[in-house]
Amino acid sequence: MQVDPRTTRFSAAITTLVLSIVLVTDGAWLLGLQAVLFALGVAGVSPYRPIFRRLVKSPPAELEDAGPPRFAQAVGLVFATVGLVGYVAQITPLAIGATAAALFAAFLNAAFGFCLGCEIYLIIRRLTPATR
Repeated sequence: MQVDPRTTRFSAAITTLVLSIVLVTDGAWLLGLQAVLFALGVAGVSPYRPIFRRLVKSPPAELEDAGPPRFAQAVGLVFATVGLVGYVAQITPLAIGATAAALFAAFLNAAFGFCLGCEIYLIIRRLTPATR
């Protein structure tokens, strides 16, 4: 499956906004919602794709493999879940640290087009021997 990299960057921008609000408001419920959105991303369903398509009419200059962005969504899901556990268990450093890590990765993608999770995926693929 191929994806438009502009869509993943658009999603990262919205995620950056959502996670910033979580940190400012201690919004555990909003972090829970973001975790659900990450889970949808892992499943290959981007809730932001229809919004992006409505706003941007031009076709993408290139497409990319969906594997790395899906892996990045899984990493985001892990960090959001850990952050949510921190909020629920009232372990503030865990909640803030995990949420801030997810925010940092989303910001890198939104602002600079650098997908940290995608890069980790590619490193793992290079280090993993091919199976036959």
